[in-house]
Amino acid sequence: MGSTIAIKAKSVDASYYLHHKKHLWNAIAITYALGSYSGAIALFLANFWLNALGVVLLTHSLIISAYLSHEFMHGTIFTERKWNAIVGNIMLWLNGGCYARFKDLTQDHIAHHINRVDFASFNLPSWMHQLPAPICRVTLALEWLHFPIISLIFQWRSILAPFWEPRRQDEQKRVITILILRSLLLIALALLSLKAVALYFLSYIGMIIVLRFVDAFQHTYEAIPVGSPLPKRDYTYEQTNTFSNVISQRYWWLNLLLLNFGYHNAHHELMKCPWHSLHELDREIFTGEEVHYVTLPQLLGNYHRFRIARIFSDQGTAIDEQGNLQLETFYGAIGVSFLVKF
Repeated sequence: MGSTIAIKAKSVDASYYLHHKKHLWNAIAITYALGSYSGAIALFLANFWLNALGVVLLTHSLIISAYLSHEFMHGTIFTERKWNAIVGNIMLWLNGGCYARFKDLTQDHIAHHINRVDFASFNLPSWMHQLPAPICRVTLALEWLHFPIISLIFQWRSILAPFWEPRRQDEQKRVITILILRSLLLIALALLSLKAVALYFLSYIGMIIVLRFVDAFQHTYEAIPVGSPLPKRDYTYEQTNTFSNVISQRYWWLNLLLLNFGYHNAHHELMKCPWHSLHELDREIFTGEEVHYVTLPQLLGNYHRFRIARIFSDQGTAIDEQGNLQLETFYGAIGVSFLVKF
């Protein structure tokens, strides 16, 4: 007998979404990520117009690899956990999330779902105020220019954490090995073409910008320091503070560009639902008129307007006391949560 999930007095057969896998869709996504990655680097060795195409292609392949990593963490691609971990690690190698162990990233991300909170490794506003004034000004200037320096700081802080955090000392050899291997590959690319290295860096920054733009407006959860007592949050809190920032509500297929990651309320309703079926689940459990829908084009202004304010504040509020959507106080978050070990 299939399991069911109850939503607003509706019962939905969850067995379809849990067990019906579209293998061709998964194969296309994985092949695209790997093929576009290698093809884009080849384009970096050609002329200007092909270089530009290569930047767009590599940026998108990195984005897809990141969202596939998220799918593998939820175990939605393969039935066996082992294969989700193997191919998940390959995707993490592409997008740079490979310094943390796949199982640790998975554990942290699933904890986000179960505990209905965001985790913070340190107090960002306090850390910013402690920086020497010139460094703080440069950091804020780069963020003002939409260069994601704070996301890079998060990532490097996570990479180097095993060398000062006792609980992560067992990761030191792993981090050193990966740093050496990736450095050798970067040197090899530089010997082939310094231009290719610059274009790769540009693509990587593009990936971070897109990922953190999407990630910024999916929740208004409170950020809990790692290791702190967890507050009790229920289903109502989860759905009230979760938002579906889709590319388009009308043209669902446009959301495939981000592997349907924008259907976030549906994802939190049934986190084992594969990416290719999220739009179906969303249509079945919601009417499309719920206040939690806000498209990414609507959020471009907020992303720009609050690019400095969100560094020193929480994620803000998106629903007023009357239950209406209010973007004026929806500041958003900083960083890409599921690719960094907190």
